[in-house]
Amino acid sequence: MRFRAFLRTAVALALWLWPSLASAQIYAWRDANGTLVLSDRAIDTPTDIYKVAGAPTYVTTRPADDLPEDNRFEPLIQEHAGRQALRPELVRAVIQIESGFNPRALSPKGAMGLMQLMPATARSLGVNNPWDPAQNIRGGTDYLRQLLDQYGGNEELALAAYNAGSGAVARYGGQVPPYRETRDYVRKVGAAAGDPGPGSRRKLVIYKTIEIVEGRAVPRYSSERPSSGSFQIVSR
Repeated sequence: MRFRAFLRTAVALALWLWPSLASAQIYAWRDANGTLVLSDRAIDTPTDIYKVAGAPTYVTTRPADDLPEDNRFEPLIQEHAGRQALRPELVRAVIQIESGFNPRALSPKGAMGLMQLMPATARSLGVNNPWDPAQNIRGGTDYLRQLLDQYGGNEELALAAYNAGSGAVARYGGQVPPYRETRDYVRKVGAAAGDPGPGSRRKLVIYKTIEIVEGRAVPRYSSERPSSGSFQIVSR
């Protein structure tokens, strides 16, 4: 019960900070000690943070005095996108197109939950309960990361494989298969996620992390991948 109350508080906090996903950018960072920093703006300079009553591992860049009740999944999206160095916009778009943010969604083929994991895929990813939003998003983002690595960071091919399987992409010479469903899927997710930006394969990778120092969230930059906490790839 305590965990459920904590999760409700954290989720409500995200919604209070960002009343409309369509109209606001959302930023979240997990530092090396496991504290999640939630903000309605990018943290590019040392920034004051505030503790949240009832959510000891969450801090915000705005005071949180009055939290509404609701049930959305933005903190989980931010957390697991960060862990896998994925664009949160991409993860959010996959969930939107796959399930419409319905954690109980079940496809005619048996795909389950927010990111519509097939039973065999869920098992391979260590997802014991695909109906649990945290497990489902963790597994789905793991799978997206594997596919992006497999296709050299090409989001279109990764999405095609997410929809139709890697075998289908291979059968068509490493191209998006000519299936109408798959092409519509790639187009819809891409449109919802927005442009990933040019230059997906640059040589230098710079990792941005957030460190909590004396009550402030401080951005750090390094060419070495952090061993803990979440990070953002800011240039390659």
